[in-house]
Amino acid sequence: MSCDTKIKPRKSANQSGEQVLTPTSMEKRIMGSTMVRREMPEFSIDAYDANTGHYTHVSSDDYKGKWAVICFYPADFTFVCPTEIAAMNAKYDEFQKMGVEILAVSVDSKFSHKRFVETEPILKGLQLTIGADTTKEVSAKFGVLIEEEGVALRGRFLFNPDGVCVAQEVQADSVGRNVNEFIRQVEAWQYATKTGEVCPAGWRPGKKTLPVNTDAEKMTGRVGDYITIEEILS
Repeated sequence: MSCDTKIKPRKSANQSGEQVLTPTSMEKRIMGSTMVRREMPEFSIDAYDANTGHYTHVSSDDYKGKWAVICFYPADFTFVCPTEIAAMNAKYDEFQKMGVEILAVSVDSKFSHKRFVETEPILKGLQLTIGADTTKEVSAKFGVLIEEEGVALRGRFLFNPDGVCVAQEVQADSVGRNVNEFIRQVEAWQYATKTGEVCPAGWRPGKKTLPVNTDAEKMTGRVGDYITIEEILS
């Protein structure tokens, strides 16, 4: 697999002409599945727009041609979940400056979302839209649904303007995600997409990139001539 920044969507089994999977092989495929390099699944659900205080409707079509984050969380009226939502909201203006749209999603109803936002102190001033995946179909399409519990894992997916997932993070319930690290990833993906260069571990704006778009042959097997571990960790 190359370091090319032109991300091509992976094909589904039907599109690629793969053979039909047996139940056993299908189980293995699901366990090892990822949304990365796949196109955003189509969806259409009710939602609560905390910025306006009104119910609304959202669909995958709303995010076409945009950088977008679809962020699943287990449930309203829980404990780690409101801290994650509040953290994303605290950086909302920063995401907007980067041209990134955010949709939070759980299996709760739009009525539950409204009450949750109105009663949870840490969500005061929330500007995000929260999707109501009451049928659990969206969570299933993104591969984060825990069927026996009827809730979604903490899954966060970044899509580029071509509608292709370039990054995902999925965690169990007890530990929340880091919004600052996520912003760093968005900045890196946007820079790599714009320049054709690639970003080493821990890259932040202003740090050194790897110009594989112009020096790939020279760099092969000699990345250490371009960047040191001290520069990477600084």
